Amino acid sequence: MAASLTTSVVFHITALGLSEYYHSRLHTSRFSEIFSSDITSNSWRAKRKAVSSCGNSRSTRLDNYLPKVSVAYGSVLNEHPMRDNGEDDDMDNVCAPSLVSENRLQFLEERDEKNLSWRLLKLSRADKVRSALELYASMDFMGLRPESHAFNALLSCLLRKEELEDALQVFESMRSSGRTSGHSYNLILQGIAKARGFEAAFQMFQELLDDEEHTIKADQVLFNMMLTLCRDQKDWLKSEWIWRKMKENGCVGNSVTYRLLVTMFLGFCQYGLAVEAYLEMLQNEINPDSRTMEAAVIAFVKDGRWDFALSVFRDMMKRKENPNIIVFNALIHSLGNNGQVNLAFKVYDCMKSLGHVPTSYTWNALLIALCRADLYSDALELFEKIQQESPSGLGLHLYNTALTACKKLGSWRRGLQILWEMEDSGLSIPVTSYCRVIGACEVGNEPKVALQVYQHMVHQKHSPDTLTLLSLIRCCIWGSLYDEVHEILKLVPPNANLYNAAVQGFCLREKTESATKLYQEMRELGLSADHKTRAMMLQFLPKT
Repeated sequence: MAASLTTSVVFHITALGLSEYYHSRLHTSRFSEIFSSDITSNSWRAKRKAVSSCGNSRSTRLDNYLPKVSVAYGSVLNEHPMRDNGEDDDMDNVCAPSLVSENRLQFLEERDEKNLSWRLLKLSRADKVRSALELYASMDFMGLRPESHAFNALLSCLLRKEELEDALQVFESMRSSGRTSGHSYNLILQGIAKARGFEAAFQMFQELLDDEEHTIKADQVLFNMMLTLCRDQKDWLKSEWIWRKMKENGCVGNSVTYRLLVTMFLGFCQYGLAVEAYLEMLQNEINPDSRTMEAAVIAFVKDGRWDFALSVFRDMMKRKENPNIIVFNALIHSLGNNGQVNLAFKVYDCMKSLGHVPTSYTWNALLIALCRADLYSDALELFEKIQQESPSGLGLHLYNTALTACKKLGSWRRGLQILWEMEDSGLSIPVTSYCRVIGACEVGNEPKVALQVYQHMVHQKHSPDTLTLLSLIRCCIWGSLYDEVHEILKLVPPNANLYNAAVQGFCLREKTESATKLYQEMRELGLSADHKTRAMMLQFLPKT
């Protein structure tokens, strides 16, 4: 009976050039049991390989009963439960999907794990996949554990050769025995992301963080790698989730972590999160690099915190950094909008001293800063300087800012001159530009010039907006051009705002007859009079 249950095992020992036979009962190694387990429940895990029929396979039914014996120790391993159940008939259609069954086991004369790890490392770095797998399977079969760097080298080798299934099987065996490291997870997650997509890698990462036993393997490098994948996928929501999990696990980021967070949140207009990440970085006493500080300046500017942006900019100057032109422009614009004209020009001087050439955005930010500080004359002087020094940098926004200064000053002649220059330069002039010139005529009390500008605008096939018509009506009323007001109201569609402005203007000029006529016409058209119009009509025309 014993003789019928024994057979010969052939171990091919390439180095020795001979074969040895050992007699024992049927057994399967622990390595084979691990690899033959069902690990297809998750998308990131290893999938079962398609097993060819036994007729086409090199193994036969007799081969399935070959015993697995430890050559090193001469011991017999536990039998596989599949064979204990007596399911012999199913063996003709089943082939074990494990690396042991697919790769020959080597006879290892060497028993030192360090030397074997060095050999495995050398084979993996030489991209000798089959030899490395055979050596690894033999070590695991004999209970020898490779060192961490050798194991990671094997994973890298398999992933370089796009052998993801084998890499996952090796990773699972090492993970079940607790021999993985943070770098191991880093490698396998990158391989999964490349082969199966970001979502599969992110699912595995979530499972890692939920597994309390392996959470300690999640280090800075692993978190940074996942943040990089999120950046490539343009998914800031998952980046925020990873950031929160990182803090929950007590893992403090480094400069790379916060650079990824700040730049990503800034790129997706999440300025509050970008500011929060930068402040946390300073709280953890981590020195930011120049790119992170540039992103922080823009994030503070967008978040409306110009004082913090200026503080970061000063820190960059102390470190003798040279920010790019975008940072200078954003800071100048923010300071100008908040009435910090002197600071805006100091930043401009600093920009020139560092060799940056001002752009049209820079000039416009300075013009806006002067206009916000009610320094309209200085704004026009700066505009003339721009015309002389860099005429090629003049754009529509610069012209319109200069026209705003003309409107505030009532400088209608200068406004007309700028308007003709815009037309000569071939720019497509919007209605707002004509509105600013008409507004300058209104302040300068030049109604006839305002009418000429309006007629020229209509001749250019521009449809006037409500603001332009309101400015023109006010200008005509205060210039005593009452008939022109009636003509304008007849030529444009009925508008309650225009009628209200005209009635109020006639009442203030004590033109009761014209005011009464317009008010009655307004009611006939079904337009609603505002409270100011009703009050004036009651005051000047009580009988009405």
